[in-house]
Amino acid sequence: MKTIYNKYDKQLIPSLPRATFPGRIYVVLSKTEADRAVDFLLQQPILGFDTETRPSFKRGKMYKVSLLQVATPDICFLFRLNHTGLTPGLVKLLEDKNVLKVGLSWHDDVNSLHHLGDFKLGTFVDIQQQAKEFGIEDMSLQKLFANLFGKRISKTDQLSNWERDVLNDKQKIYAATDAWACIQLYCELERLKQTGDYELIEVEDQKEL
Repeated sequence: MKTIYNKYDKQLIPSLPRATFPGRIYVVLSKTEADRAVDFLLQQPILGFDTETRPSFKRGKMYKVSLLQVATPDICFLFRLNHTGLTPGLVKLLEDKNVLKVGLSWHDDVNSLHHLGDFKLGTFVDIQQQAKEFGIEDMSLQKLFANLFGKRISKTDQLSNWERDVLNDKQKIYAATDAWACIQLYCELERLKQTGDYELIEVEDQKEL
């Protein structure tokens, strides 16, 4: 039986073993490449989604979303939106109602994507809503993954420059891991929901952990 907590102490996370995306990563830089990737992705049973935006360190300066990462359990495509824009293929992917698509706090990502173009959002599952049904209150990707798997997702590269000419390997792995982790969380929460093989421990103070 798995033990999960309504709140997870962030101070415990650095001591956990690190989880990283184990598959292949492809960087998409053109409309043609995006169309081919979308054709492949629309044939998959489940997809994990996330976005990245170049951070701004000046008041009043905001950047548009730079990257859309879409993962299967073993392949991740990094769509460099600052190069391609929101292509017709990506609109088709976002509007699709057949493939199971999952994300975390996906509403915020959708708002960012809408600044690049219009689309009518298709079928998506937000993992935060899924986790609430278990009584889990800490909803960040890092805390959810630590809570459910006892592993750490690094956030070191979150504030790196996502519009740099060439993404480095650390950025690629970070981006792919976030999208892939959404699939892992969704599948595990669905498994626990179906089996009931878990115990929720409610703590008032995270330090009680």
